[in-house]
Amino acid sequence: MDIGTLGGIALGLLLIIGSIVSGGSGDAFIDIPSGMVTLGGTLAAVFITFPLPKVKAVIAVTKKIIQAGNLDVTPWYSVVIEMATIARRDGVLALEERIPDIEDEFLKKGLQMMVDGNPPESVKAILEKEIENMEDRHLIGHTIWKSMGTYAPAFGMIGTLVGLVNMLQNLDDPSKIGSGMAVALLTTFYGAFYANLFCIPIQGKLEQRTGEEVKLKQMLLAGVLAIHAGDSPKIVAEKLKVFLSPDERLTLDDA
Repeated sequence: MDIGTLGGIALGLLLIIGSIVSGGSGDAFIDIPSGMVTLGGTLAAVFITFPLPKVKAVIAVTKKIIQAGNLDVTPWYSVVIEMATIARRDGVLALEERIPDIEDEFLKKGLQMMVDGNPPESVKAILEKEIENMEDRHLIGHTIWKSMGTYAPAFGMIGTLVGLVNMLQNLDDPSKIGSGMAVALLTTFYGAFYANLFCIPIQGKLEQRTGEEVKLKQMLLAGVLAIHAGDSPKIVAEKLKVFLSPDERLTLDDA
């Protein structure tokens, strides 16, 4: 579970709710019609813009990423070094027995293509295309959350305009003007709240995870090509370390 994401959301909710309660009655910030206009309008716009299967897929992926937390690439570094050691000692064909045990489909595909005798140019071209297609798929998720972060404040303004129109119809009764203005402003508050505490931060989280997965796959690709070239495990390790952060390198050196 990604503690940072859940902790950030909890902290944001705590601070906002705390400021509301300390400034007066929390009941004044609860208005179901305003929430329906803001959240309902945002979801409606998203369903109009994107096919339903893609929206459902993004929700599932987002849940998975938040639960998984940051992507650790160091275990895969060790796997590639192990494959390089086997290939150097027993030959490339000896990897065929180990390939089914590898969990990462990208690495499994690259090693299998190498064992099958495909030239390194073909292996590189196909795996680079895999990375490109993954980025395109992830971009859809980024765009959906970004769109929600754009739509929410816009529908908040629409709700505010609706509330102002209703308020102006009651100008003959001054007692209703204050409450009408408060309800009108609530939709803007809901839109800004939803966009800035959920949509935009989650979009940023997904973009970071995409960067981590791209870095991992680029590291695995470099490892496959190095093994294909017959490099020693030590050289393979040096080629992979360029994809690791200083802290990750230090952890591996200590290990």
